[in-house]
Amino acid sequence: MNEHLKKINALIDGFDAETDLALQAISKTKKYKKGEFLLSQGQVCKSSFWIEEGITRKYYMNEKKEVTTELLFKHDLAVAFSSYVSNQPSREFIQAITDVTVSCMDKKAFQYLKVNHPQLIQLDLLMTEYYTMWLEKRLFEFHTLSAKEKYKLLLKEQPDFIRNIPLTYIASYLGISLETLSRVRTKI
Repeated sequence: MNEHLKKINALIDGFDAETDLALQAISKTKKYKKGEFLLSQGQVCKSSFWIEEGITRKYYMNEKKEVTTELLFKHDLAVAFSSYVSNQPSREFIQAITDVTVSCMDKKAFQYLKVNHPQLIQLDLLMTEYYTMWLEKRLFEFHTLSAKEKYKLLLKEQPDFIRNIPLTYIASYLGISLETLSRVRTKI
């Protein structure tokens, strides 16, 4: 996946000035306070959110219980993908865990830009491929790693951010109980 990220970064770095300016024109910086929602369940996701600072999470409600599906950090893309693609109401929430700064891009504006800027079509494809690979990796780890292995992997991948995430969100993200997470943390 790192090679794929390198391709994405190289593509972005290689944008011609016109494409770069066009992207800047449709990007808006927004700030969200801890606990605020970038997207609520039932809304159609009409924007993508490139996280510049802070941490967000994606979650859904299951029998009045919050189930965290993604933790998103600096340089991650927060989007309710199914809603974004299908223009159907989102089944999930995107919420700021910390104060967050995002670069927000309207879907319709981005689609319009792709007509005249072929590099953006390639970017869209690479980002979709990357997200698909990330999801496959996450599913594999979710089903094959032990609770301890999952937590150690999260610590390894996001050591600077993990202390800012409530333990209930971490446990939910890892698919384990809060009690199991507490036991795992005492052994590490």
